[in-house]
Amino acid sequence: MKYRVVKKNSINISGALGQTKLQQLVHSITEAIGRGELKNGDPLPSVNQLSNDSGFSRDTVFKAYNILKQRNIIESAPQKGYFVANESFKVFMLLDDFSAFKEQLYQSFRQQLPDCYSVDLMFHHYNPDVFHQLIQNSLGRYSMYIVMNINNKSIDPILERIDSNKLLILDMGNPEKGKMNFLLQDFNQSVQNCLEKGLEKILKYRELVLVYEKKSTPHPSETVNAVRFFCTKHNIPFKKFKNINTAKIENGQLYFVIRDSDLVKVIKTCREKSMEIGKDVGVLSYNDTPMKQIVGGGISVISTDFELMGKLAAEFVKNKEKITHVLPTSLILRESL
Repeated sequence: MKYRVVKKNSINISGALGQTKLQQLVHSITEAIGRGELKNGDPLPSVNQLSNDSGFSRDTVFKAYNILKQRNIIESAPQKGYFVANESFKVFMLLDDFSAFKEQLYQSFRQQLPDCYSVDLMFHHYNPDVFHQLIQNSLGRYSMYIVMNINNKSIDPILERIDSNKLLILDMGNPEKGKMNFLLQDFNQSVQNCLEKGLEKILKYRELVLVYEKKSTPHPSETVNAVRFFCTKHNIPFKKFKNINTAKIENGQLYFVIRDSDLVKVIKTCREKSMEIGKDVGVLSYNDTPMKQIVGGGISVISTDFELMGKLAAEFVKNKEKITHVLPTSLILRESL
């Protein structure tokens, strides 16, 4: 095997505040590979050479090389030393939870990436402790980071520890434009616009019932304000329930549900009461899924395009070009409205 001659300064030692010397060394070598400064098969400095160049002890360098070997980033050969095992295209993807539309996002994202990219998919389930721990454990271990923020009001400070050029915020948050890359939804004005497009259908019903409970529904509360504003504007009676009360489902109501579990309850109750969905009771759901396209002749939805979100996220990972985009939200009318 022929090896390229690697300049002595290919490994520039750097590290974030609070990192140990061992962490700095592992991070610096991983970064050099991620930037393409070290390629597949390139030789690395010997333990003695890197110790002299960096000022770190031989033991620290040896431990760093062992950690990188365990991660399959480098390899060693007798009489030849250490070499880059592969180009490190490891992607950290942290989503909020597992659901049908998140699966669409992930599958679209993965299909757009070359086979040489590996993706570690994790979920934080809106638990701040889990979110912080997963981010902390990921630092310096990945080439790129795709993260669904934990709320829509602000960006969690721990994300500032990730190089902003390698980080993409998905779905929710309020990042400062120019400082972070993002692909977001608009949960307020876009929802109002969608309701306006469906006004003629909505006016068939005597009242609109939004099922939303902030503690059990991590969906941003801006949507509540959007629905209330729309109803006030058009003199549509409006109610907000925290949970589905099956006894209160009556003819002439339009139910707007966020959670799929609430959607199931509405559909089951209508069947039990022999009420026709789309005629006796209207149903509007948030976030489209393949199942909603066929259940009961089709469930009308307000949704962003999660396949597009996945595709654009993959383009960011491959091209490393800045992206600051709010994805469109659409009303898809089906038989339930």
